[in-house]
Amino acid sequence: MIIKSRKKSDCAEYEVTDQSTYLNRRQFIQASTVAAIGVASPSLFAKEVGNGLPVPNTISSAFNNIIETPYGASEKVAPFDVASSYNNFYEFGYGKGDPAEKSSLLKTDPWSITVEGEADITGTFALEDIINENQLEERIYRLRCVEAWSMVVPWVGISLASVLQKFKPNSKAKYVYFETLHDPNQMPGQRSGSIEWPYREGLTIEEAMNKLAFLSVGMYGSVLPNQNGAPVRLVVPWKYGFKSIKSIVKIRFVEKMPKTTWNMLAPQEYGFYANVNPGVDHPRWTQKQERRLPGGILFPNVIETQMFNGYAEEVSDLYSGMNLVKNF
Repeated sequence: MIIKSRKKSDCAEYEVTDQSTYLNRRQFIQASTVAAIGVASPSLFAKEVGNGLPVPNTISSAFNNIIETPYGASEKVAPFDVASSYNNFYEFGYGKGDPAEKSSLLKTDPWSITVEGEADITGTFALEDIINENQLEERIYRLRCVEAWSMVVPWVGISLASVLQKFKPNSKAKYVYFETLHDPNQMPGQRSGSIEWPYREGLTIEEAMNKLAFLSVGMYGSVLPNQNGAPVRLVVPWKYGFKSIKSIVKIRFVEKMPKTTWNMLAPQEYGFYANVNPGVDHPRWTQKQERRLPGGILFPNVIETQMFNGYAEEVSDLYSGMNLVKNF
């Protein structure tokens, strides 16, 4: 494992989880993940690899050897049952428990992603053609929701930049647009007209190429549960959670800033950049603090929110000279 000095984005000593506790929990979580998903979708699993846990056909070989990285190595991660049951995934409903309850029928194998726009290589690619050439790595990141709650999640995936570079974006590619699957038959929340489906998101090309930007195909050492954005989602840890789009089916390199779902729906509340910023409150609540999950009613575990969610050292240069109050 790479050893490097502690940065401001690393956690404090009181957040550290004992290694034996983490490893025991990880083994339990992996088994729980398979049980939870396998019951609903047994056809998704065909091969047992490594530790004997089955994974999807499309990315089975990629799960043979997950590389542990220094990212968040000393963070205290949320229990799997919290991370997999408390979700915003409006394609399945507006309640926090709706995604876990209603996503079991989502078919994630086979899965393809269409790449379009300002790049030399475009087309429709099977997920395994994008993932199998890379060794998966685990990154433990803080997840901060715009609703002022947060948790720490160990994601499994690959650098977003390593994927995007394969398609050789040209000089006109100033932004990267992402789109979620649109299938109301599988995603009952999309039968509602309150949001203009499909879900859309975007990053500047510089943000997308930042070393922290991550394309996740798993969590807690195993495959992504459907409710967490299976089979592939974006993870952008210095931004509010709604930027980390789930169940991606389209990537488009574009010259102009793309329209994004929440910015279209309520531009006065949700900006394009959506960087975690305790100095810019939501119109209806403060962003200076957050409720770190798990936590109870009597002891809600409220902590101070950090600029860029604690990742300022890695990303602040992306916004040099930018008014982050105006460009929220």
